[in-house]
Amino acid sequence: QVQLVESGGGLVQTGGSLRLSCAASGFAFNMYTMNWLRQLPRKERELVASIRPNGVTNYADFVKGRFTISRDNAERTLDLQMNNLTPEDTANYYCHMGGTGHWGQGTHVTVSS
Repeated sequence: QVQLVESGGGLVQTGGSLRLSCAASGFAFNMYTMNWLRQLPRKERELVASIRPNGVTNYADFVKGRFTISRDNAERTLDLQMNNLTPEDTANYYCHMGGTGHWGQGTHVTVSS
């Protein structure tokens, strides 16, 4: 059974940092591209960053230079280091198993101005 469990969300001031983590189980983690997506209030879910099994990364333009996605295939974890946060980053953040319908429950990030 696939499980994706996010953690690390919370409240931070503008310019601050947070690190999100996703613990994965129930599938061959090292064989899948993993994604972080977010959903802003009243908006569609959007891709934030992705990382292939070999570590190649891709970022949305709105987070380039601020966010870093990483993975530990041995520990089966996916992380998102978020720096220089702004109120526009306030959203629910989701871990996603690429190419599938498997998502975590989400973790909420609030950035105060």
